[in-house]
Amino acid sequence: MAEAAAEAVIQKLKAASLSLVAAESCTAGLVADLLAGVPGASGVFWGSFVSYTIDAKRRMLDIDPELIRRFGAVSGETAGAMARGALTKSGADLAVAVTGLAGPGGDGSPVPVGTVWIAVARRDGRGETAVFKYAGSRNEVRASAASEALGMILKHTG
Repeated sequence: MAEAAAEAVIQKLKAASLSLVAAESCTAGLVADLLAGVPGASGVFWGSFVSYTIDAKRRMLDIDPELIRRFGAVSGETAGAMARGALTKSGADLAVAVTGLAGPGGDGSPVPVGTVWIAVARRDGRGETAVFKYAGSRNEVRASAASEALGMILKHTG
């Protein structure tokens, strides 16, 4: 199912002459892997920042540590900042960012395991940020989040 969504994303990006960058935390490159599995992806997929730690988010995407301190690493504000940072650091037209807690344990914050924020940002200022609550194992949460991210990209392509 996710593979079909990845193929649809690549085809839609090609049809719209848009390029995509990803910024991934809890999915740790899973979105990029799904997209790169589609033949011809290199024509529209710029690449992915796997910013798994707070320090990586700061260094790779220029996320202000104060933003993370105020809102948490798993928040809509951080997801949006990750997407905007990926746009700034790349030449892409569209960015998707994923940050969440896949489990099995939490990060000490009140955010429950299975919470994932996904943001899509476009250079024209349009975009969306949404929160999702998933149940299941660590890898089931990651797979669900990657699949949801692909769906959100589809909504903002074209």
